[in-house]
Amino acid sequence: MEFALLDQIIFAAYALMIISIGLWVSRGKGKTSEDYFLAGKSLPWWAIGTSLIAANISAEQFIGMSGSGFAIGLAIASYEWMAALTLIIVGKYFLPVFIEKKLYTIPEFIEVRYGTNLKTILAVFWIALFIFVNLTSVLYLGATALDTIIGNGDGSIFMYSIFGLALFAAAYSLYGGLSAVAWTDVVQVVLLIIGGLITTVIGLSHVTESGGVIDGMVAIYEQVPEKFSMILDKGEIITPNGTDAWWDLPGLAVLLGGMWVANLYYWGFNQYIIQRTLAAKNLKESQKGIILAGFLKLLLPLIVVIPGIIAYVLNTQGGAFGPEVTDPSFIGEGGRIINDNAAPWLIKEFIPVGLKGLVLAALAAAIVSSVASMLNSTATIFTMDIYKPYIQKGSSEKNLVTVGRISATLALVIAVILAPQLKSLGQVFQYIQEYTGVVSPGILAVFMLGLFWRKTTNKAAIWGVLASIPIALYFKIGPNGWIEGPLFVELPFMHQMFLTWILTMLVMVLISYVEGKGKDQEKSIVITKGLFKTGPAFNAGAFAIILILVMLYAMFW
Repeated sequence: MEFALLDQIIFAAYALMIISIGLWVSRGKGKTSEDYFLAGKSLPWWAIGTSLIAANISAEQFIGMSGSGFAIGLAIASYEWMAALTLIIVGKYFLPVFIEKKLYTIPEFIEVRYGTNLKTILAVFWIALFIFVNLTSVLYLGATALDTIIGNGDGSIFMYSIFGLALFAAAYSLYGGLSAVAWTDVVQVVLLIIGGLITTVIGLSHVTESGGVIDGMVAIYEQVPEKFSMILDKGEIITPNGTDAWWDLPGLAVLLGGMWVANLYYWGFNQYIIQRTLAAKNLKESQKGIILAGFLKLLLPLIVVIPGIIAYVLNTQGGAFGPEVTDPSFIGEGGRIINDNAAPWLIKEFIPVGLKGLVLAALAAAIVSSVASMLNSTATIFTMDIYKPYIQKGSSEKNLVTVGRISATLALVIAVILAPQLKSLGQVFQYIQEYTGVVSPGILAVFMLGLFWRKTTNKAAIWGVLASIPIALYFKIGPNGWIEGPLFVELPFMHQMFLTWILTMLVMVLISYVEGKGKDQEKSIVITKGLFKTGPAFNAGAFAIILILVMLYAMFW
């Protein structure tokens, strides 16, 4: 199905609208670093909630998680549903400290709690992570999806897509800063939810002859009931490429184990996520935004996971292509199944003219909003944590904004150059989770003990970060077959993350007791009586989210 003129007009109108909104809301702003990096601390709760989701949902989820839905099923939705519970914890226990300390960046917390050396190490690490992993993978996945949907999947528009997405994000975010990013995110989230629901509804309508959406949902549940299991047993689901899905989502670890390491690190201590909560008018406004984001996370599997299951059913259960996955869209080199083509295939095959332009706009919204958020956060960390303290102390506000724009531009140029190098990653969402999981346990240990254990020393934090890498690599060596022997165990990466986190904290506790002799540290966080008290709106929302989660897991256990 071609990308018709009507679709092109709809897509162009969307792009023009977003750029116009971004430039309009940032007019007259950006004169100070607070304006540019924290939107003048003026964001209301609904802008914070929607912006959190827009920053989070990118090609990683829209394409990668649909691919995991195709390969594994609804179990991958634990990343979304458990994130809703994680957001409640972040809103109640982390945000009060961050906002009380008037932070610009997450590395700044490290300086406030520990010291300058560790802050600088982590600032450099995060800049590298944003550029070489996050920005690069989002541009690659987004361009691959557009090439599959609009082109023939032959790479003919792949490079054009990378340049187009990069320029689109740059057009409003480089000038307007967080104000432009956050306010356009409100529109982007509405669009990506509508576009995602259109894809799901139309996909379900093609599952049965009746064309009914409810009938379609019942049919996919009846045809592949194993793909609606949330807590996997070993051997329960074998992916199209012949691997056991349990190794990606090992049973109760999604509720009680390593999933918490991934989610707490991502939602609590990730600059491009937490930055919009720091830009709130006040703490209560920020916490209400967190609750809105939590409710939206409950909805997202319908948009980013179910389409993958629909694509699987249409390809493998006597649907469009018989008993095996034979559609060339899914066949890679050596016969490998390309799971991440699930959503692009669904859009290309079934979304009609007119709606296809809207759905593509939704996909672009997911990609561009995340790219814009990552650019702004990369610029914030570089400018406030490296340039201002080390390169030019006492820099003017105007110069800080200029440096922010230049650093964001350079980050984007590097990502555009590197994005085409990413090839043959299989389930990209799982790939990113696994390799981020090498560093996230150590960083999470530093933050958690820094927040809630007053005896943690600066030296313990530095050694904790350094020790966590060999601990994580020790667990990785076994399953990858680098070194064989009785000393190495084979564990799912979620178990690896959880054990790395626990062992890193034990190392930090031991060093803290040896160095600090059991005394509270001068820079430790003092927890006052009313610090974690939350308002009725937050409490009611949190209770509703928890109740819905209990029902969902009870239904799909």
